Amino acid sequence: MKLLIKILIAIALGILVGWFAPNWLAAVFNTFNGIFSQFLGFMIPLIIVGFVTPAIADVGSRAGKLLVATAALAYFATFFAGMLSYFTGTLTFPSLIGGEEGMAQIESAKPIEPYFTVEIPTPLPVMTALVLSFLLGLGIAFLKGDTLRKGFDELREIVQKAINVAIIPLLPIYIFGIFLNMTVEGQVGTILATFMKIIVVIFILHIFILVLQYSIAACFNGKNPFKMLKTMLPAYFTALGTQSSAATIPVTLKQTIQMGVDEDVAGFVVPLCATIHMSGSALKITACALALLIMQNQPHDIGLFIHFVGMLGITMIAAPGIPGGSIMAALGILSSILGFDQQMLALMIALYIAMDNFGTACNVTGDGALAVILNRFFGKKRVA
Repeated sequence: MKLLIKILIAIALGILVGWFAPNWLAAVFNTFNGIFSQFLGFMIPLIIVGFVTPAIADVGSRAGKLLVATAALAYFATFFAGMLSYFTGTLTFPSLIGGEEGMAQIESAKPIEPYFTVEIPTPLPVMTALVLSFLLGLGIAFLKGDTLRKGFDELREIVQKAINVAIIPLLPIYIFGIFLNMTVEGQVGTILATFMKIIVVIFILHIFILVLQYSIAACFNGKNPFKMLKTMLPAYFTALGTQSSAATIPVTLKQTIQMGVDEDVAGFVVPLCATIHMSGSALKITACALALLIMQNQPHDIGLFIHFVGMLGITMIAAPGIPGGSIMAALGILSSILGFDQQMLALMIALYIAMDNFGTACNVTGDGALAVILNRFFGKKRVA
């Protein structure tokens, strides 16, 4: 919540200062943002390798039918949410974004040039980092050794420390600089008006996803889906406050068992899904990314987004270890697959953090629905 408040203050100050700021001040912050974005780009492959490798090793070491079924169901739910967001967005966003007038205002803006730039080459391409993470993670799980596992656990701690010390504290300044420059360039009004409408669509979609998930779960246990949702409300509101799937696990677990799920099944599925089930996050990231592409008049065909959402469901398994949510893990594929630049990535970070608690609440509440479905096949208290 402290980070959210800082981001909101940074956005407000960026817009306010931008109304009367001279171009030289905008250029100063644009210079800082250029250096910071280079460092962020440098960190993205390290985030992927440092978080995805030990996560894959941990999941792969718990082999079994329930693991495979949980992982497959969680991935399908995440992918479905992302594609539902895409199809909804393609139908509704063009009319909400404002058409040619809004685009003309954005395209006619004169960019503020930085005083200088610093190039920081990335250690690995994003896709190379993803493939390497899976290869190493599965290899560590197969060999069941401790040497590489301990090494990657330490790498994860190093990356986590870098994020906590160097990235998260500077994010508000980065966001301030982005909104300052957008205000000076005359883009901010169009962009903010557009995304207020997009946020309303996202909120309606995440309620729809939860109702749909529990309606499907009701087919497996014969209970009223709305009563099950009511049972899960403590988990939903706990997630709203904590913005953390991991911190909400005890409440999610308790409420899932109250729905009649076997304790062993719930004890396995809920903690695992807190790591790999990201329906709410996929929904938000897909919708915001689509809206930005439409605003910039860039390609957003279905093939591109099937590729993007498919990779998003995999990369976000690293998200629980990263402050600020799934968006940090998604930055790599946003740039490599969708071609996002510095400004678009900054907007994604700001928008995601502003809605982070609702996405987390959708994720953890949906975990209960997945547990109900899996309980039908693996629980001791199976419902005929």
